[in-house]
Amino acid sequence: QVQLVESGGGLVQPGGSLRLSCTASGFTFSSYSMNWYRQAPGKEREFVAGISSTAGITNYADSVKGRFTISRDNAKNTVYLQMKSLKFEDTAVYYCKARWGLINKEYWGQGTQVTVSS
Repeated sequence: QVQLVESGGGLVQPGGSLRLSCTASGFTFSSYSMNWYRQAPGKEREFVAGISSTAGITNYADSVKGRFTISRDNAKNTVYLQMKSLKFEDTAVYYCKARWGLINKEYWGQGTQVTVSS
């Protein structure tokens, strides 16, 4: 059974930090690129950050470059999103997605809420 379980969300003040985790099971984690997306109320889901299967390549949305860092630990089947200098506009539900383009497979987690508020 495929599972992606996000954790680490919560309430944080502007300028604060959070680290999200997404732990996978039920598939070969190391074969999949991993991505973080987010969806704010009333808005479409948007890409935040991605990392290749071997962690050699990362990419970020312009809105989070320099503030967020994606990383992965294939031994722990986990991908992380370190978020710093959080802004009000970072408030959203954050989702992780696993994707293996070669076989056109992707899986989504259930999401974790991040709220930036004073």
